[in-house]
Amino acid sequence: MSEKQRADGAFPNPVIPGFHPDPSVCRVDDDYYLVCSSFEYFPGIPVFHSRDLLHWTQIGNALDRPGQLRLTAATPSSGGIYAPTLRHHDGRFWLIVTNVAQGGGNMLFTATDPAGPWSDPVRLPDVPGIDPDLAWDQDNTCWCTVAGVSQVRIDPYTGQTFGPPRKVWSGAPGAKAPEAPHLYRIGDYWYLLIAEGGTERGHSVSIARGRTPAGPFEPCPGNPILTHRSTDHPIQNTGHADLVQAPDDSWWMVFLGVRPRGGTPGWHALGRETYLTPVDWVDGWPVLGEVPSELPAPDWPLAPGPAEEVRDDFDLSEPHPRWISVRDRPAEHCTTKERPGWLTLHARGDSLDEPDVVFVGRRQQHLACQARTLIDPAEGRGGLAVRLDEEHHYEIEASEGEVRVLSRIGPLRTTVASRSVPAGPVILRLDISETPPNGPRTGPDLLTFGIEEPDDTFTALATLDGRYLTTEVAGGFTGRVIGMYAATGTAHFDWFDYRPLTS
Repeated sequence: MSEKQRADGAFPNPVIPGFHPDPSVCRVDDDYYLVCSSFEYFPGIPVFHSRDLLHWTQIGNALDRPGQLRLTAATPSSGGIYAPTLRHHDGRFWLIVTNVAQGGGNMLFTATDPAGPWSDPVRLPDVPGIDPDLAWDQDNTCWCTVAGVSQVRIDPYTGQTFGPPRKVWSGAPGAKAPEAPHLYRIGDYWYLLIAEGGTERGHSVSIARGRTPAGPFEPCPGNPILTHRSTDHPIQNTGHADLVQAPDDSWWMVFLGVRPRGGTPGWHALGRETYLTPVDWVDGWPVLGEVPSELPAPDWPLAPGPAEEVRDDFDLSEPHPRWISVRDRPAEHCTTKERPGWLTLHARGDSLDEPDVVFVGRRQQHLACQARTLIDPAEGRGGLAVRLDEEHHYEIEASEGEVRVLSRIGPLRTTVASRSVPAGPVILRLDISETPPNGPRTGPDLLTFGIEEPDDTFTALATLDGRYLTTEVAGGFTGRVIGMYAATGTAHFDWFDYRPLTS
């Protein structure tokens, strides 16, 4: 039995849990590759590989150097990198994406190996809007379709456009935010798949078809073909989809969704996650049933990837691709080479309130989990944090002789608890647990911060309500990221543990 497969043979849905929104997928022979939005985090655009659509392994980040991605301190949280599309054509991988930060715009990257390196950007100054898509017709003409939904022919090698963009379809009459277009040739038709209704509870997927890539497009009579709006389904906000064929050539859809928890209105802590659901074709249209929370074992062979290590001892010269930072990660502020076997962070901003804070984290991927780190704060001040944005974060911070728990919620910043500790390294710990139902105002989870004593006992210092670190409170498009930071001076981290306690 694979690591992800449950005892009853089923697989959990989402297939890529945690803050992994706006999935785009492509198949190359027996291999599948998938990318997601990354917003204000660097490196940008995580890249995943699978051979069975159920087990996904991160193999890199497409935008991993400043020449590809510049996010200044002026880039707001939930700004930055939006909605990439990944395609394979003519022997290479193509990645088109919008950087909504100042000086950004639509950009196109290529690679022969999706693990990287990826090229420097080809800029597309005459392609308007966000959520760009790429498709090639039988004449090798490249069509770029963007949110709105409008379309323009481009030269993907130079970024040149041919003629002005033209509107081709706007989805259901009156539906807001027609976006995330993907254009495919399937059988005798060109299909235009879009998201609409906004990325909140009204999110949905609709489709139209035409005889040419430029239309005209006939909407599916069963639109929207996917939505969970106005239902009590545990997966909500379903939308922003992409189609792919499985190893047995059946059709499937990847899309984003969230798992609200607690009372009213329901809070999702992990951000928008990547889900998978089967697709049937009836009378030339894709038909989807209710999205399963668990996927049955497939008819094709399973291909589990390597199990993810619980502990990172920072023994490698470069951080694992799962580690991300806020806007940038200069080597002079973040290194594993200064003290071998330790991650060393040199402070820049003086707290997580600052847009240039030195922070290295990983996405929270489980509804209940535990994170621990051993920090040596002798030369500064730093700690273990859960970040949603500059105005919504909790942390446990160590300086010489003291540990304290801090809370930032909107305009309010508070020291919740503090305790003196012996000088030297200290283990900081965070336990996240789901909240039992207790009426309509129940939050989604509880975050308990504390320290581990030399005899391995845990001393809790504070327990905080998780609703304040959710999109329903803070707004935006991201999810929680758990990691280490330096606030003043230099902080060294010997290791970091992340242990899932539920799926």
